[in-house]
Amino acid sequence: MPRLGPETHRLTRRLFLVLLAAVYATAFASLWLQVEGLIGSRGIAPAAELLARAREQLGGGAFARVPTLLWLGSSDAALHGLCAAGVAAALLLALGVAPRLALAALWALYLSCVSVGGPFLSYQWDALLLETGALAVLLAPGGLAPRRAAEGAPSAIALWLLRLLLFKLMLLSGVVKWISEDATWRGLTALHFHYWTQPLPAWTSWYAHQLPGVLHSAGALATLAIEIALPFAIFLRRGGRVVAFAGFALLQVAIGLTGNYGFFNALTLALCALLLDDAVLRRVLPARLCARLAPEPPPTAASPRGGWLPRVALAGVAVALVALSASRALESVGAPLPRPAWFRAAERGLAPFRSINAYGLFAVMTTERNEIELQGSDDGRSWKSYGFRWKPGPPERAPRFVQPHMPRLDWQLWFAALRGCPRAPWLPGFFERVLQGEPGVLALMGENPFPEAPPRQLRTRLHAYRFAPGGSEGLWWQRTLRGGFCPKVTLEGGRLVPVGPDGAGPGGPRGR
Repeated sequence: MPRLGPETHRLTRRLFLVLLAAVYATAFASLWLQVEGLIGSRGIAPAAELLARAREQLGGGAFARVPTLLWLGSSDAALHGLCAAGVAAALLLALGVAPRLALAALWALYLSCVSVGGPFLSYQWDALLLETGALAVLLAPGGLAPRRAAEGAPSAIALWLLRLLLFKLMLLSGVVKWISEDATWRGLTALHFHYWTQPLPAWTSWYAHQLPGVLHSAGALATLAIEIALPFAIFLRRGGRVVAFAGFALLQVAIGLTGNYGFFNALTLALCALLLDDAVLRRVLPARLCARLAPEPPPTAASPRGGWLPRVALAGVAVALVALSASRALESVGAPLPRPAWFRAAERGLAPFRSINAYGLFAVMTTERNEIELQGSDDGRSWKSYGFRWKPGPPERAPRFVQPHMPRLDWQLWFAALRGCPRAPWLPGFFERVLQGEPGVLALMGENPFPEAPPRQLRTRLHAYRFAPGGSEGLWWQRTLRGGFCPKVTLEGGRLVPVGPDGAGPGGPRGR
């Protein structure tokens, strides 16, 4: 690494906050398109019903166990208002208006959605966005409209808390693969399956799958090396952190180019940007962009410094966060440390805020792919299939890119097919809304074969899918019917009731 002068991080901070603002805006906008069908008053899993059950079961403790602004009102208008406010706060953050307040608002708004989102907002990147957002409050400059040329240096403590989050994310993602003793990771065959068994493949996934097996094995080995060994380079000097950035960025770009993971890859890349200091960024970014993001302060300008008390308080907060985070991480890999009762109580009290988390993607590689086909009928004899925009359907339809949008119903249907009908307790609510012809839920899907009136019965069939081999004329997938998945259902007196098993019976075939 050539000599670049001292390490400063004013440009780094500004770039990170702009990237984080873009991720928040994407997350809220994506959810806004789906929120009514997912958790609205006539959605699959209404937020209002969840809050009512929480109040009934927890009494006064419900407010702390389910932290959400929707306690003030959980109407569809309130849900839309949360998403709209999130997009607006993200815009303020991107513009540099009251960044610390904007970040606090974004965290509270997203937590409000996640707390009532049930399985639809329980992904690891939802947790990662909350944890990143909470720590970013400590990094952001204060004031309502801080002048960028006069901003002081970001707190080294806050910067390292976010770097430690990236360290935890990457290291745990690798460690869980290894300690799971999954044969595909130990045997370096995981990528032989990954491209066609991941939740939402893209058309590029098909081409990646056709690569020689030796490249798949090399890719699996590189993934393990990047996730297990490279995180420790974060603690080295500038050159080591640049190498870590390059490895992490390469992995995230490769994942993003061959699959659909919503805003996860962009959020991880935003964290990776914190490994680069201003001098490195000015070497690789256009000078005009750098000047716009973080103008150079006048030579005589003094760097503002806070008092000693805020710095001591921040140090105390950092020690507590690192201890809690380390405890959570060690517990997730089966190596919990003894903790005093007060420490465990603190962990329980903070858990509902979802901002100290463990991570670990693809710990066990899925080696088969099942897809649920939803069909309706008016007479119980002739059946028509509902379409879905993003998950695999007709074998001749190419997989598509959808990111950074996160189609949460399509994702949950992948999990349901993997786990079996009884382990997807949200499915009855989905079936009920489809039989009622609920517009918000139907809007989450694709083709509606019953545009005039909803069907009288629904059934689900399970198909085994895998990519068609190269040379298959006009086909992207091969599929084989495995049987029924859930029981056939209908509405009687406004309630969902079974009308008999379908093929394999109520449980359906099970995934891993």
